[in-house]
Amino acid sequence: MIWKKQEITIESLNERSANTIAEVLDIQFIEIGGNYLKAAMPVDKRVHQPYGLLHGGASAVLAETVGSVASSLCIDTDKQICVGIEINCNHIKGKRDGIVTATAIPLHIGATTHVWDIKINDEKDKLICVSRLTVAILKKPN
Repeated sequence: MIWKKQEITIESLNERSANTIAEVLDIQFIEIGGNYLKAAMPVDKRVHQPYGLLHGGASAVLAETVGSVASSLCIDTDKQICVGIEINCNHIKGKRDGIVTATAIPLHIGATTHVWDIKINDEKDKLICVSRLTVAILKKPN
């Protein structure tokens, strides 16, 4: 298991979304495993681009949300914080409505950086977007 804290609940992860972009886009954490974290987001007019398709920026928000929260579970939050420093997204398939689910798994968990592989799939498990997120691990400000 990669998580620092053993008592992680889906409810506590979703409570962290209050007053954030995750709350605005209705991103919900749905599953945590020994080395992965999953979150889902509805595809509706809030996340559409002008052609009625899922906006690439919304996919990036979902990917960065699930990867950053996963990083926060791998650090000592009394002494450290984590911030995204680079993200890329390859948009594979369009999506007009329904739900997309992002799964973050670590490629690297180091002392100063984490790298996450994040795949976003639809309800039929079709790949919508693949993303790589790099997170910096910093000393918590006093």
